[in-house]
Amino acid sequence: MSSARNKTNDRIAALKSMLCVGLDSDPSKIPTLFRSMDRPVLEFNRAVIRATRDHAAAYKVNTAFYESRGMSGMRDLGDTLESLPPECLSIADAKRADIGNTSRQYAKAFFESWPFDSITVAPYMGFDSLEPFFEYDDKLVFVLCLTSNPGSKDFEEQLLKDGRPLYRTVLDRVLQWQRNGNAGIVVGATKPGLLEEIRRDAPDLFFLIPGVGAQGGSMHDAVTQGADATRRSAVVNVSRALIFPEGEFRSVGEFEAAVGREARNMHDGMKGIL
Repeated sequence: MSSARNKTNDRIAALKSMLCVGLDSDPSKIPTLFRSMDRPVLEFNRAVIRATRDHAAAYKVNTAFYESRGMSGMRDLGDTLESLPPECLSIADAKRADIGNTSRQYAKAFFESWPFDSITVAPYMGFDSLEPFFEYDDKLVFVLCLTSNPGSKDFEEQLLKDGRPLYRTVLDRVLQWQRNGNAGIVVGATKPGLLEEIRRDAPDLFFLIPGVGAQGGSMHDAVTQGADATRRSAVVNVSRALIFPEGEFRSVGEFEAAVGREARNMHDGMKGIL
């Protein structure tokens, strides 16, 4: 079984938490007190990590917020990855996929140069575009299946000739593509009934569940419907609602306390379910 998957399931079982902290670290939204620092985003990330490390099973780094800042953002991406607790799953939310030789370079970038445990990928171009990622059978590959955004209706939920929506075909393919249990799917918490249905039909896949918090998804539904029969094999991502607490903060410690309280509340809710 994939070592990344085993590590994460061990963490979930020990902590009774499926919390995934989304580091969507928008420089325009971070508290003012960080902006005078030499590396504002990195110091912000480190504060969030310190505040949440006792409650989190995973951290998801949305690469767009780093790539958009050029070389300084790339430095922050690498140093943020090094700051993550090794016992937690690290996810590169990069949504990559291209023809095989290009995907091979993407896989090398995010699994070797930046040694993430997992990555998000897009299935539109088919298996040859994803095979280079699945060749890393110690990692986790999260394929976009039924996402949390309203635009999922444009393609993912469109009915094919057999009467089934496109996301069901994606699900079928991912079940075939996995190696050593290294396959996962992205299913939004904003689709609670469908989330339960997909888990029933894919009991052995690992789920990454976004959409809780700012997008309106229910944490309770995400955990109860997304977990497998052993109450593991899923992480529930929360980004903006967790890392950008309301209010002004006079110190880093004050900020960490606010983030930590919210993470603890989420963790406590999961303990009652797991």
